Amino acid sequence: MKNICLIPARGGSKRIPKKNIKLFFGKPLIYWSINEAKLSNLFDEIYVSTDDLEIAKIAEIYGAKVPFIRPNEISNDYANDKDVRDHFLKWMSNNNL
Repeated sequence: MKNICLIPARGGSKRIPKKNIKLFFGKPLIYWSINEAKLSNLFDEIYVSTDDLEIAKIAEIYGAKVPFIRPNEISNDYANDKDVRDHFLKWMSNNNL
């Protein structure tokens, strides 16, 4: 069984729009999550679940897999990490991963 990391990264933050691609110490914020997951040596694969194409592209540049764009119904202010996780697990199951 593979050890998988799932990083949720919504593009529609109300307080700081697109915060996941804002630079922090010269790198997009999403980079730091991906990099820490890599450095931990705990994961075989790192996935990012996002509703934003720009976040997806940047996440892929830094080595995360982004196999889908998250649907709107779990990308709003009321969606939570459980919704995102359940969606991802269903996607994994549907794709025999």
